[in-house]
Amino acid sequence: MWMSWFLKGTTCLLQVAGRSTSRLPPQRCLYSSLVRILTKPHTPRFAIHSYYPQGQLWGMSLPISCTRSYKKDTKSILDFPVDPITVTDIKQYLRSKDIPFHDGYSCLHAPSMFLDSAVGVPADTGRESFTMFIDKTTGQFLCKETLVEGSWEDLQDCLEVMQKEGQASLSPHVLLGYPESPEEREEKDQELREVQRIWSSAVPFSDLPDEEVQLVKTMFQISKISNATLKKFAVRLFKPTKSLVFPWFGGRDSSLRGVKLLSAQSMEGGTVAYTEATVPKAGSYHNLFGLPLVGRMDSEVVLTGQEVDTLAVSQATGLPSVALPRGVNTLPPALLPYLEQFKRVTLWLGGDMRSWEASKIFSRKLGLKRCSLVRPGEFQPCPLEALFQGRNLARIVKASIPAAHKSIVSFRQLREDVYGELANTEQVAGVKWTRFPELNRIMKGHRKGELTVFTGPTGSGKTTFISEFALDLCMQGVNTLWGSFEINNVRLAKIMLTQFAMQRLEENLDQYDSWADRFEDLPLYFMTFHGQQNIKAVLDTMQHAVYLYDISHVIIDNLQFMMGQENLSVDKFAVQDHIIGAFRKFATNSSCHVTLIIHPRKEEDDRELQTASIFGTAKASQEADNVLILQEKKLVTCPGRRSLQVAKNRFDGDVGIFPLEFNKASLTFSAPVKGKHKLRKVKGEGSDNEESLGETLKKEETTVKKEKLVKLERPPKATKTPRAAKSPAAGKGTPEGEGKKQP
Repeated sequence: MWMSWFLKGTTCLLQVAGRSTSRLPPQRCLYSSLVRILTKPHTPRFAIHSYYPQGQLWGMSLPISCTRSYKKDTKSILDFPVDPITVTDIKQYLRSKDIPFHDGYSCLHAPSMFLDSAVGVPADTGRESFTMFIDKTTGQFLCKETLVEGSWEDLQDCLEVMQKEGQASLSPHVLLGYPESPEEREEKDQELREVQRIWSSAVPFSDLPDEEVQLVKTMFQISKISNATLKKFAVRLFKPTKSLVFPWFGGRDSSLRGVKLLSAQSMEGGTVAYTEATVPKAGSYHNLFGLPLVGRMDSEVVLTGQEVDTLAVSQATGLPSVALPRGVNTLPPALLPYLEQFKRVTLWLGGDMRSWEASKIFSRKLGLKRCSLVRPGEFQPCPLEALFQGRNLARIVKASIPAAHKSIVSFRQLREDVYGELANTEQVAGVKWTRFPELNRIMKGHRKGELTVFTGPTGSGKTTFISEFALDLCMQGVNTLWGSFEINNVRLAKIMLTQFAMQRLEENLDQYDSWADRFEDLPLYFMTFHGQQNIKAVLDTMQHAVYLYDISHVIIDNLQFMMGQENLSVDKFAVQDHIIGAFRKFATNSSCHVTLIIHPRKEEDDRELQTASIFGTAKASQEADNVLILQEKKLVTCPGRRSLQVAKNRFDGDVGIFPLEFNKASLTFSAPVKGKHKLRKVKGEGSDNEESLGETLKKEETTVKKEKLVKLERPPKATKTPRAAKSPAAGKGTPEGEGKKQP
């Protein structure tokens, strides 16, 4: 234990020493950054007529000066322990130490060693007296009374110290953790001051004139929410940005720990776009809004994705309701202990298909047996919209369906799911790309639970393309995990940051901090693996990331780096089939999209790659839902031409090919807006009616060569007299004119 503390302190000293020699960060106003975030449009919620003129409630930011300190954040680097813990190991260890425990839904309940009352607690004591919660998946523990938390290794160290020294309990301050550097302490104090400044400047609705209250409610479309409900949840109005302020009260003294600011802006068509910002940042903002109003004896709760939805549910049903801090993006495991007391959890996260998918994923963390889901539909929209439409919210909650399902079902159980996919075709198709519209026309979108196999010639830019491919989705909120075994994470992050900024930051270092701050806010994580790796370690890390960060897209670059660690006596093709099958099973069971890069077998340079060109057996293309091929046509006189071919699309069967244009300055690929090679859909491989892009390029090169030969063999033309009239069409049909038009 003491050695681990020493190592932690040494690590912290190394980090401080490294920062002391770094460049000084620029001055920055935290308050101004909040205003910038709040004025950025967000996803529209639902459409109703707004009677308040757009923009009249928006104000200017206050001149508050703050200093931004650079902090090395290692949370985005995902490192999995060598020996992952299991719930069986945790139970066996607790029994060996004679520690009583109860088996909860997602945690084990045990008496806290940081309380004097834990001495002599009998095994049959009620669950309410067990205040320490141990996560079944990660071993992380939390004492709700003292708010002491730590890893499974920390818990083992504490128990060993108690037994060796004969103590009945430990001080809550025994876990020192990482000592804070002056920069980190200053940043934390700055955030607390900012929280207090915003909260003290915010005005309760009871202190506002009735006319202004009505205008604000109309703007946020919460006209059905009563003033009593707003007062009950301590919601205030922050006038400088005209934002609703939702407080975060926590700790033993229920002190103010953070705030969330929600702004609204009217869009075209009567929709309202919500924009939110949190202090502290989203990674440290673990607020279950509405939790202080939940009683100790309450056994039922409704989980929502927005604070305004919690207000609607609480007012209309009277049931305890809490809102997740980051909506449908993620459910942090640190919040699970606070939900252990409920025997029934109803997830009503929204009214679209994305909320429905998130509900099914979150129910696995919470325990399928106690969870019920509200299926989105025309008559079951999000809670706030349902309240506005005058629907019976209590009846909707009561009609929620259980999350657990049987292994064998009939069409009667699938009927509503089928109708949901037919009624929401665009949402079922998945997340759309913004940089690759041609890919949307063929694949329709990026969907969870699928396996995509991507291949291309050596040196054609597979990693560069797939990094922009994944970055496009990550910028739209898709939680992404990168497993780069071929290039290190620093180089990969540099490529993605350049693609994110769309410019060479080497020539604009003064803009680095601005772009890096925005890039840091993306839900992007990296594995620390590099080089040859074992498939089991990689899969354990992926499963760990899905649980902790709700990862929905994993990129593996590439498959060949996991084949060297297997048994050399086994056939390499059999090993590859086993690895592909493991990724296929992971994608299906975890509802996570896996993009797998596989090198092709050696082909001649003048031949296009086909599905059969993928290295190994046919299992890769058979198991994959999508097969993408980066085609490259090498030319002698000019740079090679690249195109992306969708060779397989299990979603609706559309396949096709479209050209790509590489921008070296921004390291991005984009399809030319105008050109000869437009998007073409093909029926399948080997079709006689359609020609590939490579064949088209071959014909063009042959045409150019023939025209040059004709030009050399043709005798010189007679010289025209100066008085001869020049025909308007002269030169249009000559080989010289045609040759100039050829690329």
